[in-house]
This record gives sequence, C-alpha cells and structure tokens, in this order.
Amino acid sequence: MLSIIQPNANSTALKLISLPSPTINPSLGEHLIRVKACAPCAGELLWPKNFPPPSPRELIPCPDVAGIIISGPEDSPFQPGDEVYARTNYSRPGNACEFSIGVTEELAHKPKGMSWVEAAAIPVSAETAWQILCIHAGIAGDAEVDFATAQAAWRGKRVLVTAASGGVGIWVTQLATLLGAEVIGTCGAANIALVQSLGATEVIDYRRTHLREWAEQPGKKVDVVIDCIGKQSLEDAWWTVRDGGVVLSIFQPPKQACPKDFKGTGVKGVFFVMEPVRRHLEEITKLVELGKCRGMVDSVWPLEQYQEAFQRLDTGHARGKIVFDLSLNH
Repeated sequence: MLSIIQPNANSTALKLISLPSPTINPSLGEHLIRVKACAPCAGELLWPKNFPPPSPRELIPCPDVAGIIISGPEDSPFQPGDEVYARTNYSRPGNACEFSIGVTEELAHKPKGMSWVEAAAIPVSAETAWQILCIHAGIAGDAEVDFATAQAAWRGKRVLVTAASGGVGIWVTQLATLLGAEVIGTCGAANIALVQSLGATEVIDYRRTHLREWAEQPGKKVDVVIDCIGKQSLEDAWWTVRDGGVVLSIFQPPKQACPKDFKGTGVKGVFFVMEPVRRHLEEITKLVELGKCRGMVDSVWPLEQYQEAFQRLDTGHARGKIVFDLSLNH
C-alpha cells in the first residue's frame, strides 16, 4: 500500500513509500479499513520524540480516518461495507495510507450524507472538545457527565476559547454554545465572521487586542479558559479568568505558562491528552446529522502532496482541518 511515513522519531522529513498492508487480529477488536480520507494533527511529527509510542511501530501520521470496513470480528457492530470514521489510538500507526486498522471502541458510523473528506475532519477535534466540556473542565464535577447534565452545569458560564477558528477551537465554540455557555473566541481578523457564525457572542482579534487589557474592563472575566495554542497565548489568557475558575490547555500544563505576577486565587489548571472513545464520537455523529454542529475543511490534498500539506499545517493558520483525499486511489 502507498503510505506517508516519518523515517524516525528525530526526523520530521516525511517520505511517500510502499508498505505491506496491515493484518488484523479480530480477537483484539481490530478491523481492516480501506482508507478514503485522513487528516493530520498539528505538532504530531514531534510526538514520537517527545511521547514515544508504547511499542515500536511504523511512524505513519494522521490520527483521523474515514473509510470502509473490509473485515473485522464476526460479532462487531461494524461489518464489511460499513462506512466509519475514527481517531485511532496512538499505540498503532496512523492512517496516511491506503489500508489501516481501527478497533471497535474507537470507531463510529460516519454521519449520513457526509463526504469522506468532511468526515475525516471531525474525530480528533470533536472528541477533544467533547472531553473538555463533559469531563476535564470539571464544571459538573470530577467525573464524566452526559450532554444533558453538562447543559445544566454550563448554562450561563463565560468561556474564553483561544484559536477559536482552529481545528479544536471550532468544536469547542460550537459545543459550548449548544451547552448554553457564553463563548468569547480569539482569532485573526479574517476569521471573525466565521467564529461568530459558530456561536461566539464576542470575538477578539488577537493581533489588535491584548487579553490582559481586555480582561480589565468591567464584566469581562470568564469562568473557564480553554486554550488551544499554548505558550504566549496561554500566558495572556490567564489574566482573563476569575478567581475560582479553570484554565484548561490541550497544549501544555497551564501552570507552566502562568504569569509570575498573576494574583488570582483558587484557579485550577488542567491539562489532558484526549482518548478515542466510541460513545463520544457516536454522540457527535448524532449532533452532526441533526445539523447542530459541523466540521470544517481548510484544504484537501492527495497523498502525493504531503510536503505541501504539512507545510500548510505548520503555518498554524489553517481554517479548520487539512485533509488527505484517498477516495480516488481505489
């Protein structure tokens, strides 16, 4: 099969090569998937060096996949011919290849009427947002809650989302709005209308407005910061959270970026790494099919243009997800 591969953990110089197709172990819940589209994740080429896989494996990028089940366990809810999508587990190679493996507990049925490319743009971003809002921000307690319970807890909360036009940011903005929160998003000027269309009640152009100055205005402090960028953006965002609030980052532990002169009290810092969970993605499928939320595709590429695609990803200015389209390969 044709595949993009990272030669080793210390090199981000990708190659396009031919590899043997994977073989599955049905007793482990594994399914062979004919990949129709896949999507990379920002910074993922640094993961093997900074977070080595638990066991040595081929370093194939792109954790998001949409495709067709070829084979799997006889008792699986996903049978040959079924259209599925997933964020597959980091313990296995990614999905920038013609055939891949997904296990039962990470797969979900692809939303009806959605293209392969559109579906591949959803899983990792949407599941991350779901887990932020229904588990890790802790608004409804220390355990996971369902969407209805989360709605009762989030209603009326003020939430700041950094990079609200990015892959995860668009989902946090949409889902938090559905939960009844008041969302303030940061983005560049070109994406202000987009973030407003996703439900944000206020949008901050990060190039023109400093968050510390913004937060000094009456009534601007937020209950929760959801940071999707890290570093300076995360440091600046600390000034916006009220005492007793939460600063959550998917980029780094928030305390690492807390300003030295920050005087807030009782603020909780949260960092987590998302896990692919079938029930979360199936709930997202329902919301997508009801038209309550949507993914966003920045650009579409064939596997052969992997260098240009990853260069686009590395700019940090993608509007939604970058997706590889393999549907013409079969």
